[in-house]
Amino acid sequence: MKKVFYLLVLSVFVFSLSAQIKLSEEARISILTCSPSEEAVYTVYGHTAIRVYDPDNEINAVFNYGLFDFGKSNFIYRFAKGETDYKLGVSFFDYFLAEYQMRGSGVTEQVLNLLPDEKQRMWEALVINAQPENAIYRYNFFFDNCATRPVAMVERCVDGQIIYNHEAKPQTFRRLINHCMRNKSWMIFGTELALGSPTDRIATPHEELFLPLYLEKAFDRATIQNPDGSERKLVSETTILAKEVQEEMEISFFTPLVCCLVLFLLILLSTIYEWRTKRYFRLIDSTLFFIAGLAGVVLFFLAFVSVHPATWPNWLIVWLHPFHLIGAMLFAVKKLNKAAYYYHFINFALLSFMLLGWYFIPQQLNTAFIFLTLTLWVRSAFGLVAGKRQVIN
Repeated sequence: MKKVFYLLVLSVFVFSLSAQIKLSEEARISILTCSPSEEAVYTVYGHTAIRVYDPDNEINAVFNYGLFDFGKSNFIYRFAKGETDYKLGVSFFDYFLAEYQMRGSGVTEQVLNLLPDEKQRMWEALVINAQPENAIYRYNFFFDNCATRPVAMVERCVDGQIIYNHEAKPQTFRRLINHCMRNKSWMIFGTELALGSPTDRIATPHEELFLPLYLEKAFDRATIQNPDGSERKLVSETTILAKEVQEEMEISFFTPLVCCLVLFLLILLSTIYEWRTKRYFRLIDSTLFFIAGLAGVVLFFLAFVSVHPATWPNWLIVWLHPFHLIGAMLFAVKKLNKAAYYYHFINFALLSFMLLGWYFIPQQLNTAFIFLTLTLWVRSAFGLVAGKRQVIN
């Protein structure tokens, strides 16, 4: 999962010949696992790559399924829509290792216990995958990424079946990724807004391998069941190539929970003041519902336009939806007070049902969302009561 530099350290000419190379008996094929780092959003999950080392043929290459280009046109739009293209790239091993050492990531090498024919088969498959016409694939964070591709490659190339001796307790996709983001509360806040109830499905042991560290642990325990019924360990040797540099975590008081609570309290105090003074700050409702409407547009796009498999259904659409933009306009115009009153009534009813059934909704909801929901609920409640008492004018 790293940014593409478009540095082709092995030429297309080398690719066209390398598939014909017969790997020597000294050849090794390894899984490289790079630990997470706090450098960027996409580095908190870690990274997986495949190393092919054959001293007799002077091969020491890393096949990396995690290349992408931030500079590609409409990248953000395509990423949000779920149409991001990733690429298999090849680099010299020394370059790859140096990059992750500079990042502070630990790098672990697991040498696969493959037979000569399996090594050759995997080498040829990797070279074919790396050809320009085959290198690009449609990325999917949970089901087709830099970790799942090496797993599929190994499973296809071994003679027999890989047995994963899974020991971890069942976890949802949401819990798995939230653990990776545990030091980034705002990142968790954003992903929990975007990802719907499918993320709360329990991941199967095999599906957990979309995360590099889980892949590393699974491979360490795995065995290959040969066609004759005998078994051999999948990994013959494990080496730490680079130690992880522990970064000092900055403790921030301004977490999503604190900020949302403060916002709710400020709006609540303002609403109480309006009630006691029989005033109505029209700008508060217009601003709050306009922001909620913009967020609702994003949520609507992710739910109904994006092809991401985990963004729909999303129960937050009850609270955040594009119709709030209409509400914002109604609240801004005095002549539309009657229409605004009905909008408040509908919104108050929806949010009341959502708040009452909060813990029964089949989707894990961030605690901070409660205070944001209450903020809009309080304003709609005030809009109803104040409208009846003709406070709004």
